[in-house]
Amino acid sequence: MKNLENLIHSNPKIMFGKPVIKGTRVPVDLILEKLAAGETVEQLLRAYPHITSQAIQACLAFGAASVKNAVSLLFLFSTKNMKIKAL
Repeated sequence: MKNLENLIHSNPKIMFGKPVIKGTRVPVDLILEKLAAGETVEQLLRAYPHITSQAIQACLAFGAASVKNAVSLLFLFSTKNMKIKAL
């Protein structure tokens, strides 16, 4: 698969800076929501013929990385709060 940076792009002038599939106005969160709702990759490719299966995989990777980073930040935040309360 191509690097995530080659397939996912964020620009304040496109979709208010939401991450999109590069070269499109298709937001990553839209693809993730449709997959979560049960749509298949094949259905998405038919609905959005200008995107590729690699772009859909990049959306999944982006979502996974976002959650991983968010969980790490939440853990660090809650750990700091615990230490502050313990003082």
